[in-house]
Amino acid sequence: MSLSICTYGNPILRKKAVEVAEVTAEIHELAKEMLETMYAEHGVGLAAEQVGRTERVFVVDIPPESDTGDDGQRENPDVAMPVVFINPVITGHTDDIQVGPEGCLSFPDIFANVERWYEVDAEYTDLAGHRQKVRAKGLFARAIQHELDHLDGILLVDRMSPVKKVALSGKLKRLVKETRQAL
Repeated sequence: MSLSICTYGNPILRKKAVEVAEVTAEIHELAKEMLETMYAEHGVGLAAEQVGRTERVFVVDIPPESDTGDDGQRENPDVAMPVVFINPVITGHTDDIQVGPEGCLSFPDIFANVERWYEVDAEYTDLAGHRQKVRAKGLFARAIQHELDHLDGILLVDRMSPVKKVALSGKLKRLVKETRQAL
C-alpha cells in the first residue's frame, strides 16, 4: 500500500525526527510502505516525515545506471540496494563538494542545484537491529545527505540559492497554498 506524500507547506516536514528505540514489526512495515511509495513516485529516497511520520527513518535505492561517476564506473558497487536507514548519522566526509540538480517528492516538478559532499561516511541501524557503516559516493551520498536533512526538518528550499528561490517563488507559493488547502 502506497502512503501519501506530504508536500511543501505541511508542518510535519519541519519537525525533527525522533530516534527509533527498537526495530519493531511496525518499523519493518513503515520501511516496506516507504519503499513502495518511493517506487510508485519514481524517487530514489524517501524520509519518514515525507509520509507524515516522525521516526528517524529513511530509505534509498539508487538504480545501477544512476550510480556511475564521470568515468562511467559504478561508484557504490558493494552496496546492496535498497538501504533502510534507521537512526542515521554522518560520521565523516571528504572535502570534495559536488554541485548537482536535486528534486524532492515533497516539491513536485521543482529542481535546484545543491552543494553536497561528494563522499560521506554514515552509520545507521538496519532492519535486523544491527548498527552498520557505509561509505557513499556520488548520487548515493547526495541522497543520504538530502534524506538526513528531512529528518532534521531541513528542506530543499533551504538549500536553494537566493536567486533560485526568487525564480521559483510563484511555484513555491502555489504549492504551499495547495498543500494548506488539502490539510
